[in-house]
Formats: sequence, C-alpha cells, structure tokens
Amino acid sequence: MGSVQRAMRLLEAAASHPGGAPAKQLAREAGLALPTAYHLLRTLTYEGYLRRRKGLLVLGEAAERLGAGGARQKQRGTLDDTLAHWHEAIGAPIYFAVYREGEIELVTVADSPGNPAVEEWADFRETGHAHAIGQCLLSQLDAEARRDHLERYPVQSITRYSVRDDRTFLRRLDAVGRMRPVVERQEYALGTVCAAVPITVGDIAATMAISVPSHQADRLLPAVQALQREIGKLLGTLGFSISI
Repeated sequence: MGSVQRAMRLLEAAASHPGGAPAKQLAREAGLALPTAYHLLRTLTYEGYLRRRKGLLVLGEAAERLGAGGARQKQRGTLDDTLAHWHEAIGAPIYFAVYREGEIELVTVADSPGNPAVEEWADFRETGHAHAIGQCLLSQLDAEARRDHLERYPVQSITRYSVRDDRTFLRRLDAVGRMRPVVERQEYALGTVCAAVPITVGDIAATMAISVPSHQADRLLPAVQALQREIGKLLGTLGFSISI
C-alpha cells in the first residue's frame, strides 16, 4: 500500500507539469527520497504511466487512458443525473440513445417502479423501425445509411400496429423530416405510446425519448413539448455524452 501511495504522489506531481519535469523535482514535490523516487519512476515509465520527453518526465498513455476513463465516468454521471431530473419532473421514463457505427445504441434510461421503462422484449437494435427511438435516429440519417440499416435489419411485424414493409417505412421517414419529433403508438409494445426528440451534434445522431401507457396518451404531447424546451439547455451535457 505504501508503494502505491508513493507512486500516486509521483503521478500527481507529474500531472501538475504539462510540459514535464525532471525526476529530482518530482521526488521533491512528492516528498520522497531520491532512491525511492527513482525506483518508482522507472517502474511507472516501464508500465507506460510516465514517459521521457527531452529529459523530462510527462504522463504516458496508460495515465492518459485513466484520465479519459474518469472524464467519461463524470460525463455519464452528469447525463444520468439530467435524465433522472427530467424523469421526476415529467413523470415518465426518459431514454437517451445514439446511432453509432451503424447500430442503435440505448445509452441510458431513467425510470422508476411507478413509471417503468418499456421492456426490451425484442432487440432494440433489430427493431428500429418499430419504436420511436429507432425511427427518430434513422430519420436523421441520409438515404444511403437508411438503406444500409434496413438491409441488415429488415422491417418485420412487431405488433399489429407496426409498419409492414421497407418501402412504407422509408416513406414515413421522408414525411417526418430530419429534425422533427417522432411519435409511435403501440408499434413496438402494445399498451405503450412513445415520442422521441432528435439531437444532432456534428455527424452523430442522437435522441431523447419518453414513453407513457396508451391510456395516458394525452400526456405525451405536453411532455414532449416540455422536453424540447429544455434540449437547448441540456445540449452541452448531451454533446459530451455522445462519446460514452
């Protein structure tokens, strides 16, 4: 444990010098004897946590990966807190999803026992034509990307309300437009209506969505409007979180 603590002090000292620092300076700032510091610095360099640049020690790739991982965890925590806030305020499950590398990816969901999320009874990735999340993400893609997706995941009947074929589905996406909210009613799950709001940051398609029981369908439009009003305020958080 003592060695770990001393090594961490050396890494903290190195991190405080973006341009690098000599071993003696790091040892002094970490409060370590030179022989002990030299031994630990050699180990940290060998393991990739430090590297030498023009005679100075700077953080290595291994330490940078730790820092990036910590930043992603912080971003994810911020995103989760944001969705939890809106779940409580709106009283409905809140979903955040992205279209990444040709796949629909549900990043996170905020729900509760009183307002549970829709159960993923059919793989979300394979049934994007049926749920509001997938429809919203695919509506943001160009024609070639849409066709590519449907070649891999053809339209199939999920419920009696689902679209029946690729051609009909593509016509629907064209009618929606690239940056318009999408609403689906019992196309993925009977007894549930959903709406999704598009979010585009750079070339990444993303969406925030909500769902309510079909007998509460009159709540859907006001909830979507409230969510849209806040998208601008949340966009900085969501933009960072797309890389999660």
